[in-house]
Amino acid sequence: MKIGFMKLVFATNNEHKVKEISHILDNNITLLSLQEINILEDIPEDEPLIEGNALFKARYVYNATGLNVFADDTGLEIEALDGQPGVHSARFAGENKDSSSNIAKVLTMLKGIENRKARFRTVIALIFEKKEYLFEGVISGTIIEEKRGDGGFGYDPVFIPDGKKLTFAQMTLNEKNLISHRALAFEKLKEFLNQHALSGNKENI
Repeated sequence: MKIGFMKLVFATNNEHKVKEISHILDNNITLLSLQEINILEDIPEDEPLIEGNALFKARYVYNATGLNVFADDTGLEIEALDGQPGVHSARFAGENKDSSSNIAKVLTMLKGIENRKARFRTVIALIFEKKEYLFEGVISGTIIEEKRGDGGFGYDPVFIPDGKKLTFAQMTLNEKNLISHRALAFEKLKEFLNQHALSGNKENI
């Protein structure tokens, strides 16, 4: 089977994520969003760990459709805040998932603190041919004191990766995808999918 025929559900309605991951996967894999398979409700993200949230979302879609699916969850872990916001990153300042409010809360909590070390961690849960797999990507960096850049999403405007001078929000999508936590995790997913597709023994992926 040719890899170009592979279709996967990406368990998200976040257009930013779909765009970002489509760049990483190129044209090798056709992504179907939740909207495209008519799952319009918000899938709960109440698990205590990032891995748990990713698995819950993937299982939710798989149980509803029987389709091969992957889901991701990402957390910003700040050393001086004992790993916060972590699994609560998207809702750190409230259930409305407002990025500006989340950033403002983080900057307020870090005011006057010299240690600005942090890391982004992404975990992908894949359900493929009825089996579950996890892939992780991590990048370390620093939280700056004010927002810079208009690109990206989430905490990107205040996070500078180690060894870089620009925040994720100041980088182009291609620049970010070379180094980001999400890109690292999805490269592992892509390698896994390529290996299985090229084995030639999958009829209906």
